Amino acid sequence: MKIIQSSSFERKVKKLTKQEKEMLDEQIRKILNTPAIGQEKKGELRGVYVYKFKIKTNQYLLAYRFVGENLELIMIGPHENYYRNLKSYLKSRK
Repeated sequence: MKIIQSSSFERKVKKLTKQEKEMLDEQIRKILNTPAIGQEKKGELRGVYVYKFKIKTNQYLLAYRFVGENLELIMIGPHENYYRNLKSYLKSRK
């Protein structure tokens, strides 16, 4: 399975420290091993899964979806305004 990163995801990951990136990689491996680990969204976000996890004391949300045989990592960030930003990002890509 190939992993695709959106531009939004890449920008956020660049701001993480090396230790935080390693913890993120571990969470992505969990998603690859158990694709249904995240919660599938409804409505406008149908087909998008969101997985919640902690890095140190901060809780992050990771949005992903499956495009054919590929895993697309869409967005990562804290809960504040997350779903609003996710909806607007997905609309801007269409």
